[in-house]
Amino acid sequence: MRTLLEAWRSNTPHDLAVAAAIVLGVVVAFAILRFTASRAAGALAARSAAPFRRVARDTVDATQLWLLLPVALFVGASALRLPETVEHVIGLVAAIALMLQAAVWGNRFIKRWFEEKSVRPPGGDGETVTALGLISFVARVVMWMIVVLVILNHVGVNITALVAGLGIGGVAVALALQNVLGDLLASLAIVLDKPFVVGDTIAVGEVSGQVERVGIKTTRLRSLSGELLVLSNAELLKSRIHNYRQMTERRVLFGLGIAYETPQDRLERVPEMLQEIVLAQPRVRFDRAHFKGYGDSALLMEVVYYVLDRDYNVYMDVQQALNLEIARRFRAEGIEFAYRTNTVYLRQESTPAAPAK
Repeated sequence: MRTLLEAWRSNTPHDLAVAAAIVLGVVVAFAILRFTASRAAGALAARSAAPFRRVARDTVDATQLWLLLPVALFVGASALRLPETVEHVIGLVAAIALMLQAAVWGNRFIKRWFEEKSVRPPGGDGETVTALGLISFVARVVMWMIVVLVILNHVGVNITALVAGLGIGGVAVALALQNVLGDLLASLAIVLDKPFVVGDTIAVGEVSGQVERVGIKTTRLRSLSGELLVLSNAELLKSRIHNYRQMTERRVLFGLGIAYETPQDRLERVPEMLQEIVLAQPRVRFDRAHFKGYGDSALLMEVVYYVLDRDYNVYMDVQQALNLEIARRFRAEGIEFAYRTNTVYLRQESTPAAPAK
């Protein structure tokens, strides 16, 4: 209090008026600068759809005049004769206010940048929005922690011990929550690397289903039989994932057997007949048809073709049409399908003649 009274008495009313005019002028200059920068950024954002211009406009709009007031007071105080302690306090408050304003700008920039990046395009997945929102939150928390540490360092707090304590505490928390943190990092890896997205049909180990949601800790699949499968993100990434939605076409191999009694001329026509049947189907690319070999009770045929669609239902429709057409053609050609049979051969042994008496 005595220091403030000394500062008040050491300056004339003229000096105080000059200082007040400087403070008011600086505040007005900040307001005009903020208004001009906001209008300019808004005009640039209106001319172009570039996300950065919209982010810049919103960042400028985050300027808080009340945080710039201590800076104006610091400039106005330069016209006064003040004790060193008061000048130090005013300079410290101005520096803290500038750092807080910079943090507000950074907070708005990070938030708006990730919001622009997470705008869902038509047909996009919602997990990108969730992950980018999480990354935005973490980035802003880290930024505010750094600002707080810098402010504490400016006010004379020894942050070395504080940082060391935070480091030890962080290690303890990380050890206690390593499973949760592992799943969290795995969820970010899934969303950013995109081995699959919502709507994909995947197989992991012995389970398969359609991805319904990628959460922070778990991924949910809807199995073909209807039940909900919940898998840990970390364990999921450790497994081999088969993503069926990424297929552009589906390779199909199937076999059939015909009876050993099939005449030679008809047997030779079977591969060509199978080729004709496959080529007659739409959305199909034929690969091969061969007389593969001799089975226990059948002559084995093997056919390979590609369905030019990843939809499982389309594949099943094609295979059904092939089966029906093969049955019709074989019946028309007199070719019989083989089925497991056992043939028993009986041999009658002659009995020796009775000796004559």
